Amino acid sequence: MKDIVLNSVGFLDMMAWVLVLAFFCGSALLFQGNLQLSFIGASGIIMEMMIIGLSIEIIIESIKHIKGIGTVTGFITNGPEAICLIVGLAVGDVLFAASTPLGSNFMNPILLLVAAILCSRTAQTFKTKPLYSAITILGTATLAVSFFSLDSALYKFWLLAAMLLTVPLFFLRPQEGEEESDAMYHPGARRWLIPAIIFLLGAGYFLDPVVSFAAENSKAPKGVIGFLVLASLTSWPEFKSCMGLLSRNKPLAAVLNITVSNITNIWLAAGGIGFYLLNQ
Repeated sequence: MKDIVLNSVGFLDMMAWVLVLAFFCGSALLFQGNLQLSFIGASGIIMEMMIIGLSIEIIIESIKHIKGIGTVTGFITNGPEAICLIVGLAVGDVLFAASTPLGSNFMNPILLLVAAILCSRTAQTFKTKPLYSAITILGTATLAVSFFSLDSALYKFWLLAAMLLTVPLFFLRPQEGEEESDAMYHPGARRWLIPAIIFLLGAGYFLDPVVSFAAENSKAPKGVIGFLVLASLTSWPEFKSCMGLLSRNKPLAAVLNITVSNITNIWLAAGGIGFYLLNQ
């Protein structure tokens, strides 16, 4: 367990923390915000990122001996998006509810590329089921874009298109095989699996309020926050999963982590939209 904790924080994590501090504190200085509160908010975001990173490492270590680890992590890392969806539906804002899972579909493949480059697995990753990956990533991204251009009267047709595309893609996903075995396994990590999932979901729940607090006090432009900060932070679990899987030489699992995550994002949005339509 000690090794997992030590390995969960690396140079890349620290660089991300520095950038978060620089973004919000710099914005506070530039736009005459509250520097002290901006620093507190940015520190809260950093704490969230630490919890997410550690949780993902423990989860991967706990389940890396099972078959289908890429698919499993693809589902688990969508926990924060699921919680944000529920929060949005609770306040009756379907656009807000759907925007978090749908927005992640653009950042996920970018972070897969970054993870592959950092782990020196770029060629290996992009030679792994390239046709399936391309169809899934482009298809789910197109569905995400199209939703925001639709009138609410057309939501039911979007739901139909989403199911017709994503359900076959999920069942046609590549099956993991030779990547499954892993000699270096920490049996003690199993007992930390449930707590790690709880911490991951909790971090996802509090991520948006913490970012909103930092944004309000830093006076950062909302458009910049949405595109550069929120899109990146909500995909941080997927990024950490890809880093962990690629470092263990599991490119197929990393690819499935992203493709299954994108498919699940569509299903989350579809579930939220369906709930909204039923309550109209």
